[in-house]
Amino acid sequence: MAGKPETQIRPISNIVIVVAMEMEALPIVNRFRLTRQPHSSFPERVPWVRYGGTYKDLSINLIWPGKDPASAIGHCFVLSATSPDPFLSGTTGGFKAKGASIGDIFIISGCAFHDRRIPIPGFDLYGVGLRKAFDTPNLIKELNLKVGRLSTGNSLDMTLQDESLIMANDATVIDMEGAAIAYVADLLKVPAIFVKAVTNIVDGDKPIVEEFLENLAAVADALDPAVEQVVNFINGNSLSEL
Repeated sequence: MAGKPETQIRPISNIVIVVAMEMEALPIVNRFRLTRQPHSSFPERVPWVRYGGTYKDLSINLIWPGKDPASAIGHCFVLSATSPDPFLSGTTGGFKAKGASIGDIFIISGCAFHDRRIPIPGFDLYGVGLRKAFDTPNLIKELNLKVGRLSTGNSLDMTLQDESLIMANDATVIDMEGAAIAYVADLLKVPAIFVKAVTNIVDGDKPIVEEFLENLAAVADALDPAVEQVVNFINGNSLSEL
């Protein structure tokens, strides 16, 4: 029987953290003492911002897309330019009915879209785009983190049609970028580990936007110690040990 690929058994050395908003990025930048990289390999005139540095045995890059939408093409370029071992991706809305509470940290098991509606046989599955995240059973057990599926759409609010499709995706949490990142990770064969902190309860009593804005700063501050825990676990381990 063939052994595991070398990338699966050597210690992880290079992590890329991708976040959608500056408010999520800066606490992580400060925690790992990353510095802005003015001469990155990104094309001129793109708004993406890159921070980098070393932490323990790891090279860490953090990318946020500036004022640009967190598009799949942008993430594709980011991952091609940085060649990470695994990469981590921010904040999310959660469903109380599925066990989510404000400030909960989730590791994502799989991602799908809920607003790429293509009602043609075969194309409908392409639109949903279900993909698994990288499996990290040891990390989840050691850090005692919650696990759930993620559904991605292009809007912060939720229509009734969105809601039915999110339920069909069996999602515990929702965001606006995860499934696009999962698509790119699958395309480039880069392991994707999603660390998500819940900012708002989608099926709660408060309006989604109001609760999101009310909790964003505090939850962003809670996200970076969770990311540090994950990074500390990754340090010194191989992909197969996660």
